[in-house]
Amino acid sequence: PLSDATLAHLKDMLLRKRTEILATTASARAIPASAEVNSRQGDLADQASGTNEVEIQLKLKMTDAKILQAIEEALYRLEKGVYGICRDCGDPIAAARLEAIPWTRVCISCKQKQNA
Repeated sequence: PLSDATLAHLKDMLLRKRTEILATTASARAIPASAEVNSRQGDLADQASGTNEVEIQLKLKMTDAKILQAIEEALYRLEKGVYGICRDCGDPIAAARLEAIPWTRVCISCKQKQNA
C-alpha cells in the first residue's frame, strides 16, 4: 500500500494533468474550417495535408478525452480508497508505474497480458 505522502503526490499529478488537458482543450484551435476549403483548393498534396491535419487533431482530442476519463476514474478510486489496486487481478500496482502513469487501472503484468 502507498503512503499518504505518495497518495497526495499522485493526486497532485492527476489534478495537474487534468488541468493541463482541460486548458489545452479550451485553448486548442477548432478543427480547421480550412478543411472544407482544402478539399476544393490546391493540388492533391495540399488537400491530403489538410485532411491529415484534421485527422491528427481528431485523434489528439480523442486521446485527451480518454486520458481525462481515466484521470477522473483514478481520482474517484483515490476518494474511495481503492487507488493503486489492479482492476484485473486485484494486486497492488507498483509505485513506479503509478508515478509514470498515475491514471493507470492495471498493473504491468496485466497490461502486458492485454498487449500480448
